Amino acid sequence: MIKRVSIGLLVLALSTSCVSKKIYNDLESKYTDSKKENRRLTDENEDLLKTKNQLELDRTGLTSDLSKSKSELEKLKADYAAAQNKFKVLQDSYAALEKNSSDALQNNMKKNRDLLDQLDEKGKALALEQDRLNKSAQRLDELESLIAAKEASMKKLKETLSKALNSFEGKGLTVQQKNGKVYVSMENKLLFNSGSWAVGSEGKKAVVELGKVLGDNPEISVLIEGHTDDDAFTASGPIADNWDLSTKRATAIVAILSENKKINKENLTAAGRGEFSPLGSNSTAEGKAKNRRIEIILTPRLDEISKMLNDIN
Repeated sequence: MIKRVSIGLLVLALSTSCVSKKIYNDLESKYTDSKKENRRLTDENEDLLKTKNQLELDRTGLTSDLSKSKSELEKLKADYAAAQNKFKVLQDSYAALEKNSSDALQNNMKKNRDLLDQLDEKGKALALEQDRLNKSAQRLDELESLIAAKEASMKKLKETLSKALNSFEGKGLTVQQKNGKVYVSMENKLLFNSGSWAVGSEGKKAVVELGKVLGDNPEISVLIEGHTDDDAFTASGPIADNWDLSTKRATAIVAILSENKKINKENLTAAGRGEFSPLGSNSTAEGKAKNRRIEIILTPRLDEISKMLNDIN
């Protein structure tokens, strides 16, 4: 909302000749700060994606460690069984030597004591490894259960959104679930006029309905991405280029969602992608229409998974 006010004041400053240079400079500074904040939020979103990828790598590593630990446990069991057999042989030898030689008896007793010490050490190592293996297996099960629960919650969220936005599907709105996330895509024909970042009445209805679902799911992170085709932006005014326009459109959606008091503003991130993430070819009118859109990407918070991995490490 602050960014929209700042942009509005900037337009007013440009169109009114009697406004002082100081006010103009202040507005220009605020606008620059808003762009820097947008870049920062974009970087934070990329960090979250990197964190998720790292968590998946960590889970793969943990699974590998578990398999290795099982192999080591089997080897310890085999060593323990072999040692028991040796002990049995030594016991038999001790019985025979006891009848023939006191010196041999003493030597055999020493060997027995050494072997018993070895068996004791191997038994302790086996118990420690078994305990570590049990804990690793338990934590892996908990991690997999948590990831499965996240997947299930995202599937339920997708179904809820599809139901809530059903009346807008076919009007340039689609809802998909992939890669553990839910994607709500809205084409510009539902939201904006050409070259504008003002949301139309029908588009606002769709965003408001989306906000109702988000308000009931406070554990979801929401990234709003603006996208354009590759036609150069040539209109006069405060817009510099397609990237600028896509950012303003993303923040316009954030402004509408922010009107819902149940939505945690800390979960919202606005980003402009310009023409650099197309869905279709910009060489056709159909492809350009697909590329002019707002992508709302819903991601489950990974705090619990991160904490569990830290505990394991």
